This record gives sequence, C-alpha cells and structure tokens, in this order.
Amino acid sequence: MSATLGSLLRTLEPDWSITILERLDAPALESSGPWNNAGTGHSALCELNYTPQLPNGDVDVSKAITVNEQFQLSRQFWAHAVDQGWLTDPSSFINPVPHVSFVRGAENIDYLQKRYDTLAGHPLFGGLEMIRDRDEFARRLPLMAQGRDDAEPVAVSWTDHGTDVDFGALTGQFLDGLRRSGADIRYNHHVKSLKRDTDGTWRAVVKNRAEGGTLNISAKFVFVGAGGGAIQLLQRSGIEEIKGYAGFPVSGQFIRCTDETVATQHHAKVYGMAAVGAPPMSVPHLDTRVIGGKRSLLFGPYAGWTPKFLKNGSFLDLPTSVRADNIVPMAAIGVTSWSLIKYLVLELAKTRGRKVKDLQVFAPLAEDDDWEIITAGQRVQVVRKKGRGGALEFGTTVVNSADGSIAGLLGASPGASTAVSAMLDVLERCFPGRIEGWKPQLKELVPSYGVSLSENPSLYENLRDWTDRSLGLVDAH
Repeated sequence: MSATLGSLLRTLEPDWSITILERLDAPALESSGPWNNAGTGHSALCELNYTPQLPNGDVDVSKAITVNEQFQLSRQFWAHAVDQGWLTDPSSFINPVPHVSFVRGAENIDYLQKRYDTLAGHPLFGGLEMIRDRDEFARRLPLMAQGRDDAEPVAVSWTDHGTDVDFGALTGQFLDGLRRSGADIRYNHHVKSLKRDTDGTWRAVVKNRAEGGTLNISAKFVFVGAGGGAIQLLQRSGIEEIKGYAGFPVSGQFIRCTDETVATQHHAKVYGMAAVGAPPMSVPHLDTRVIGGKRSLLFGPYAGWTPKFLKNGSFLDLPTSVRADNIVPMAAIGVTSWSLIKYLVLELAKTRGRKVKDLQVFAPLAEDDDWEIITAGQRVQVVRKKGRGGALEFGTTVVNSADGSIAGLLGASPGASTAVSAMLDVLERCFPGRIEGWKPQLKELVPSYGVSLSENPSLYENLRDWTDRSLGLVDAH
C-alpha cells in the first residue's frame, strides 16, 4: 500500500519530498512477502465468498463485480508502470494462472451453476466456463482427479483470465523506482509514535534499530501503511477518527510443495467453499505459485491465533491496543462472533495429519512427505462500533483525520490486489483541494479511473488487451 501511494504521489507531485520508514531490514517481509499470502490477483473470478447465495436461492454477485473493477485499476497502474520503465520484467511479479471454483455434492453444484449463470454474461467475467464432465475435469486438473471417487459429484467453473502475483517482488520494484526518483527510504527504522506539532505538521519519533538512537522526522502528510500495526500507530496519533476501532488478529499457516514433479501436475488457483462458521479468509484453495521464476504449490490457509498484530510483532500488541473507546466493541464480538471463535479453536487443535487430510479433499493422492508447513502473514481484522456493541469486518478500511493530514489502512482481504483503488481513495479523502487538478494525470496512470467498466464493455476489452500485452499475460487467454 505504501509503495503504491508513494509511486502515485511521486508522479502527481514530483517536487514533493517523500520519506518511507520500514521497521524491518528489507521491503515486504510482512504480509506482502510472497510466502505470507496466497498471491491471488483477487478479481473475484474464483472466490466463492464474494458471491453468496441469498435465502431466496439467488446468487448475489455485487461484491464480485466491485472487487473485479478494483483489480482492473491495479492492472492498469502496473501496466503503465511497465510501459514507463518503473517496473521491469513483469514475469517477476505477475504470471497467467487459471482461476477455478471447485465444489462437491449436488447442492453445491447447483449453487455453482447459478453463480455461473449470473456471471457468465457479465462483461468483466467473459470466458467463464462451467465444467461438469469428469474427463474434462481430469484433463485440466490431473492432480485433483487422480484417486478421486468416480461416484463423487464434482464441478468447477474455470477462467483463463486469472493471475498469480508476487506482491513482494512488486513492492520491491516500486520502492526501487521511488529511490531512483529521490525518495528517502530507510530500513531498520521503527516509528514509535506520531505527534501533532503546533504548526499542524506531524512529527514521527523514530528509532534507528540498526545503529541505535532516536530521530524526529516532520511531515505535512502521513500515511500509516504498517499492516496489522497500523491501528496502534493511529491510536498513538490521537486522532478522533480512530476511536472505537479495534483489531482482531488471526494468524495462519499454509502447506507448500516445491517438488517440481508434483507442481507440474497442477496449473491453476482452485478455490473451494469455506466451512460453516469459518471467516471468508479461510476459504481453502490449492494454488500454483510462481516465485523467483520457480513453480510450486500452496494449500491452505489453516487458521490460528496469536495476540501479535504483525508476524514480527509483540505478544503485547492486542492487550496494549485495548482502550476505553474500543473495549465495548471488542467485548461484543466475543458474543456475536462465537462461530468464528469456535472455528479458531477447532483449527488450533488440528494435527499435521488432519491438515493433510484437508489437502486430500483437493488432491486425493497427496503425500505428506511432499509438503511442508509454513507460517503465513498475520492478518488483523477490523472491529468497529455498531450500535451499542461492535462488528467484526473482513474487508479493508481507510481511516483518516478530518483535515486529511494523516491516513491509515486497516483490515486484510482483498488487500494488496486492490491497493491502487485503496490509495486513490486516500488521495480523494486527504487531498480534496488537489484531486480535480490531478485527474488528467490519474486518467493517464489508470485510464478507467472514475469510470464503470461494467457499463463500458468496449473500454474494458481495450484496456484488458493493453494490460495483457504490457504485463506479458497474452498467453493466459
């Protein structure tokens, strides 16, 4: 998020000074790191949690359309950055990988068929296929077909328009571009607090973790892109707008296979259905990953829990974030989110053998020895006031001060995939006096900015052809 915002601002206002402070000794070592997330270019092509079935049996695809539109903004900005030479070798951060929805059982197949019927005619979901034939299923997904009971009803929806994204590599390239343009990027610098000075500027109190000592850095605008740690920094800033917000941390694990003889048998990101009572981010999926030019497989996620807000955080993160203004919402979710708590307890109790059995629902002949468990990035879900209590939310939320001098991003999914949309939102909120003047430049960076692609299918086709070519995705279709 910070690398995206910095790149946008550098283009819009090349004379502004930009300082980026990173607590760790290299970029993207938390949630953006390639093994800390699933790398799905979240365009709602396969994620069933974005298309819930309503009580009347209809399938609501409104969120899927919104997420897809947001991802198109990211694709356009990345393609523009490649064309301008800001980003190099797009295959180092984005690769074509089919996106697939997978269901078992007659009732779930009926749901998937309704989802397909609702989406197939939409401009943003062209090329979607519904596959029930077992031979075709086996041809496209051999690893998932081997050893599967022929009597088990299965179906998939399939699209070749999906991607796998290494958000760590992408972040690093954006930051390299910012450094070349004169931005001051400092690693091993931990922001301990944010204070408002009498002249209205913000003062970051920063600890140099490598050399010791503390320094103060002043700025007229601050963006807090600290992942799960954003809520604590926003709390320390003292802005009114953060009051009532809290964070609920959820950790997790993946199972990874780097054996090429296994990885070459599966080329897709295959998303299933979440267990009853499970949070949306727990949807099981078997993914092709392309990291550092090498193909591998990833399955998960397996949920866990820790009070840390960052993978490299402190066990005191959660308790020290509890304040008088958010304790009621925090207490309320203990009651309203009982199904989530129960789910987390059951997940924590899972043995390695049980985790492999979950994998075998997707790949029946998967062997324990071919897979290793890795720890995923930490996710902190947003808790906010709702009525007299609180609500747990699974999206992303921008929080900014009334005067627009400071903003931060809370939440997780769909996260990095929609970074450009989220950061355009930050620009609109925090620079209302400049946004109109920036619009011509923003339309060059992101041609569909302010336009509904759903309502302009010919524009969408033209932009998709351009982004496919610039990002090297033409072989995906």
